[in-house]
Amino acid sequence: MTFKPNAILLTLVVLFAAATAHAQFSADFPDWKESEGPPPPAYNAGKLLTFEVPGNPGMAYGVDPSTIVISNVDGLVRYVVVATSKSGVSNVMYEALHCATGEVKTYARRVGTSSWLEVKNPQWRSVFDFVPSRHSLAFAKAGACDDKATAGSVMEIIGKLKDDRGFLGQ
Repeated sequence: MTFKPNAILLTLVVLFAAATAHAQFSADFPDWKESEGPPPPAYNAGKLLTFEVPGNPGMAYGVDPSTIVISNVDGLVRYVVVATSKSGVSNVMYEALHCATGEVKTYARRVGTSSWLEVKNPQWRSVFDFVPSRHSLAFAKAGACDDKATAGSVMEIIGKLKDDRGFLGQ
């Protein structure tokens, strides 16, 4: 087996560039700043891609794929999630996932047919908290995050939600 110095150098450059690009979204990167997100988008409850949230059998959860956005600036996945009870009452949340830190932030909420209510002073919270972040962890595992990295594209997230390959690490 022979080694070509140019090939090795090129490989090292590519690996360094990939690590540097990933680092910009890392919580350890001191210059990371959350970009200002757009206002809550319109969503269609009839087009939800559903996912299971373990330990919450009384609720159905889904994300409208047209609301999923991956920010090029800060690496956040923003989306609208709809939680519907067996009686048909819906809670809707406009959220962002920060895969690098395992955190979620809720920007706005709707209950039933009300209009969006912005969350005053929204805070990042761990998706590993038992409640109320259980659905965010399930969405992250279903395809929004790839371990601590953001999914490669919106289409990748949609594909995983449609075929459940990413569900709960399976």
